Amino acid sequence: MDAGLSSLRSDAVGAMRTALVSAENLQLSLRTGLSQEEQALTQNKHSPKEIHKSGNEDLKEMLESNKESLKLEAMKRVVGLIAKGKNASELFPAVVKNVASKNIELKKLVYVYLVRYAEEQQDLALLSISTFQRALKDPNQFIRASALRVLSSIRVSIIVPIMMLAIKESAADLSPYVRKTSAHAIQKLYSLDPDQKEQLIEVIEKLLKDKSTLVAGSVVMAFEEVCPDRIDLIHKNYRKLCNLLVDVEEWGQVVIISMLTRYARTQFTSPWKDGAMFDENNEKTFYDSDSEEKKDETEAKPYIMDPDHRLLLRNTKPLLQSRNTAVVMSVAQLYWHLAPKHEVSIVTKSLVRLLRSHREVQYIVLQNIATMSIQRKGMFEPYMKSFYVRSTDATHIKTLKLEILTNLANEANISTILREFQTYVKSQDKAFAAATIQAIGRCATNISEVTDTCLNGLVLLLSNRDETVVAESVVVIKKLLQTQPTQHCEIIQHMAKLFDNITVPMARASILWLMGEYCERVPKIAPDVLRKMAKSFTAEEDIVKLQTVNLAAKLYLTNSKQTKLLTQYILNLGKYDQNYDIRDRTRFIRQLIVPNEKSGALNKYARRILLAPKPAPVLQSAFKDRDRFQLGTLSHSLNTKASGYQELSDWPEVAPDQSERNVEVIEPIKEWTPIVGKAGKAGKAKKTKSDEKFYSDDEEEKEEEESESSGSEDSSSSSSSSEESGSESEEESSEESEKTSTDSGQSSSGSEKSSSESDSDQKKKKKKKKTKKAPQKKSKPAAADSDSDENGNGPVAQASSSSAESSSGSESDSEDDSDSDSVAPQKKKSDAKSKPKVEVKSKKEVSLLDLDDFSPAPTNAPKSTVVSSSLLSDLEGLSLANVSSTMQVTTPSFCPMKTYELLHHMSGKGLSAKYHFPRQPCLYEPSMVSVQVILTNGSDHCLEEIHIGDRSPGSLSIHCFNTIERLEQEASVTVSMGIDFSDSTQAANFQLCTKENQFSVSIQPAVGELLMPSSLNEQDFCKEQGKLLGMNETSATIAMATANSSSQAINKHVLSVANVGQVSSSQNNFHRFAGRTVSSGALVLVSLELKESSAALLTINTDKSVMASMLLRDLKQALAQA
Repeated sequence: MDAGLSSLRSDAVGAMRTALVSAENLQLSLRTGLSQEEQALTQNKHSPKEIHKSGNEDLKEMLESNKESLKLEAMKRVVGLIAKGKNASELFPAVVKNVASKNIELKKLVYVYLVRYAEEQQDLALLSISTFQRALKDPNQFIRASALRVLSSIRVSIIVPIMMLAIKESAADLSPYVRKTSAHAIQKLYSLDPDQKEQLIEVIEKLLKDKSTLVAGSVVMAFEEVCPDRIDLIHKNYRKLCNLLVDVEEWGQVVIISMLTRYARTQFTSPWKDGAMFDENNEKTFYDSDSEEKKDETEAKPYIMDPDHRLLLRNTKPLLQSRNTAVVMSVAQLYWHLAPKHEVSIVTKSLVRLLRSHREVQYIVLQNIATMSIQRKGMFEPYMKSFYVRSTDATHIKTLKLEILTNLANEANISTILREFQTYVKSQDKAFAAATIQAIGRCATNISEVTDTCLNGLVLLLSNRDETVVAESVVVIKKLLQTQPTQHCEIIQHMAKLFDNITVPMARASILWLMGEYCERVPKIAPDVLRKMAKSFTAEEDIVKLQTVNLAAKLYLTNSKQTKLLTQYILNLGKYDQNYDIRDRTRFIRQLIVPNEKSGALNKYARRILLAPKPAPVLQSAFKDRDRFQLGTLSHSLNTKASGYQELSDWPEVAPDQSERNVEVIEPIKEWTPIVGKAGKAGKAKKTKSDEKFYSDDEEEKEEEESESSGSEDSSSSSSSSEESGSESEEESSEESEKTSTDSGQSSSGSEKSSSESDSDQKKKKKKKKTKKAPQKKSKPAAADSDSDENGNGPVAQASSSSAESSSGSESDSEDDSDSDSVAPQKKKSDAKSKPKVEVKSKKEVSLLDLDDFSPAPTNAPKSTVVSSSLLSDLEGLSLANVSSTMQVTTPSFCPMKTYELLHHMSGKGLSAKYHFPRQPCLYEPSMVSVQVILTNGSDHCLEEIHIGDRSPGSLSIHCFNTIERLEQEASVTVSMGIDFSDSTQAANFQLCTKENQFSVSIQPAVGELLMPSSLNEQDFCKEQGKLLGMNETSATIAMATANSSSQAINKHVLSVANVGQVSSSQNNFHRFAGRTVSSGALVLVSLELKESSAALLTINTDKSVMASMLLRDLKQALAQA
């Protein structure tokens, strides 16, 4: 029996060994590790405590194993632990062993770990120094750079000599990427040991001579950090940096521009001298040589601009079209500090374009514009509409826009600006409303013609229910009255009557000061105000008490019969007050005004001291003194000198010798650059075919790699960025469109290369011909181009056509398809030339607000219209609106099913899509409009993975439907979406994708679909309508069709156009409808008053003026149709 069991046991053990060996062999050949599901199962089997105890042991075993895959998985988990904030320092010895691994991914993760724990484990980190030194000789440039990065990140002073040696070696490396990393390491070493400054300056000097665009930005940053005062290092490299600037990465551009701004202020004379003359053809001679430019400029007698000065201005100008806001801001500050005054306005359009960016960007840009607008109003006056406050702006953005509008105010535009301010005073944002009142006061003092109008408007605000508004009005009126007090006794009396109702201490103190200052002009009222103050003296704030004491003293001097006892009583109260300031003031006043033996001669001058004429206060901008700081800096933003801020030096009287910037011309040595896959081949082919390009070969190779990786996404992003700019010159826009079309051509040909090389060659030739023809077609006279630029339509049309061309090129499957697709944009361009007016109108329907921003306001208005006759009536409406609490959102009473085509089955290769607005609240988010899409498969095969891809603009908020895994032939499916249109009729563009194809589609909402019905009774409707008058009211008289005169027909037509709720009316000839915008919840009121002979008055009240005009147009059209 025992012998049988032992034999069975030995057989089982042998079978188990065989199974384990075969399983191990299978694992080695078929898979490299556990699957995600198995890992999840194994992790779930253990408790958290067991995992914590055995986790590090498992990781150590994995790191010490012979399999690269296990090591890589272990390092990923280790870096994951570090990211979660857990301590993984125990693994340092096990991790260090893998520094010498040949796997690049593993090495990178090891380097990340070592940078994190090198300071904590200094002894162990020092053991790995030799490995890093060996890695600095590695043939792979990425490994050499990573080794240097880790070496410079080890903050141990003992290895400073090793770091210095490594930096010097890397600075002479053949790879520009490694040289760039050495420039970064210079700053780290300098912060670790500032004593190495002299040796580091030698390395910086060597790197500044580098001609690679990859290195330029980094070495200039190192220069700014280590030795910003060594201007002599820049002389020989100045022209090279100017010429490389366009091709440097965006971060480097900002640093170089900042450095060159400081350099130029020390090397060139001021172009702002009186009587300075310039050649008017600067813009035309964009590509002329310095010698030709010098000849032209010698003709200008008083001032000749240095050719190097002109070189800097000329080479930075194209960067105003950069997609990076920091670059645009840097160029703007360079022009502000360096350019002649008549050239600074070049930056205006680009700065206004940045106001469409994020809130943080807007804040910085508006701060800089506020400073600029004080000195040069004319720069921004044509774009005044861009600074109108929007309801979605934050308070600090609103305040800055208000500041700029006040700076831009003059006799010609004050009427428009005051009408804007009238609306702002009604804002629910109390801080903003108070700032608006201050702005009105500043306008009144700066422009004497409107002082009376502003005063009357501010007096009306005194009866407002909001204390903040009343208090600010009192303070501003007090300052205005000081300019001409004799004419405004009635206003002082009116303020005295309101004194009991005003509770804000600053406002009460201001009224008391006015009473005391002009007590002789209101002899009956001032003593009565003092009597009231004597009763409540002990309960008042300190600032009010001080003014009460002053009032008592002034009345004692001018009207002692009535006020002698009152004054003594108030002085006695002040003598024992808790505040020592009030006690001191009381003693001083008593000795000054009450004659006694001790007072002496001072009593004789009491009247002259207390009632001396006081100068009127000057209301100045808060940004008046900020110009002492360089624009775009942190110090300018904070209005105080920040650490590290370097002041701009004054212009030198005599320019230093310009021959210091002369450099001997040396033939450039071709650098070694890595060739990776298809990108390298494409780069080689491109070098042989087109050597005479504007951009460098390195940059072209980068662009090709990007275009191959991103495909049509690149072209769409370029079109959106050009659409944002809206202010490009014709020459640069044509270059950009040519560049995008060639890039897209390369990406499409690269994708089709595997199928047939001959076809792709033919397509390349054809596309090259088309791109050569394109600039010829686009060249127009400068005058015509400026018109299209100002409206923002010219560049947009070009960008959209180029993006269409690139997308069609990337999606084409045959030559015929690509040819037909590329011909279409050319037809569109010719149509756009023949009918420009039609295109502009259609654009306005899509994005009316954006086009308004860029239509310059007329600046040559006649001076006879300085004060509009209706201004007083406009300002009389200055009162705050209270939102009614009786409004509720209701369900729609009428839901017309209008279906729109989203994708035609021919364009969608069998897939067709239609959409409609169900007028139901969106389930996903209240601010979204609900949209239902019907997808139909009309092809001869089933479609898979139907989903939504990229969307445009990027900020567009869309709730996508779930991916449809499979749609059979002739089958249809209805899906729901949610889109936040942000109360705009701008189309939502996105891609409808299947497994094989992508189709660009757009949903264009009618303005009526952006509303939701609101429940109001007639009384509340009239109340809300009364609050939305003036600029918030849009009306028109319409001729109604006879069939539409009945109440039922009117309701049907109105509800078919707009998703609003019906309001019951007690009058037969009145029809009222109420709604709210879906996104912001703004109230929209529609009223129709029937008149004789089929005429009717249609009125829309809402603060969304653009929506109101579009809704009015749609309703007018619907009611006029039979």
